[in-house]
Amino acid sequence: MKIKNGFRINWGASRNLPVEYFILANVQFEGRVIGHLAGRPIRETVVDNDGLRYRFVGVAARDQRGRFDVQSLQTREWIIEPGLVYAQDPTLASNRPADRAA
Repeated sequence: MKIKNGFRINWGASRNLPVEYFILANVQFEGRVIGHLAGRPIRETVVDNDGLRYRFVGVAARDQRGRFDVQSLQTREWIIEPGLVYAQDPTLASNRPADRAA
């Protein structure tokens, strides 16, 4: 089960929430390469296992310990390794099959 990042967290009561809750895994990359990070290409869109599409919006901030700063994420934003931020975009549609290779 995937938690939908459509809410703001009360961090005072939940400082130990795992960062992994905000990382999308097993995504399929789509679209053109718009840059590179850590030697890997950045694709303009990705699709998750539920068929939801996300567009690239930036690079994930880090906290003082070097972990992803999930507090800086906006509603419907998720992190994809190696530290890319993608926002869910229900207006994105694609008729072509997704490319699993980054």
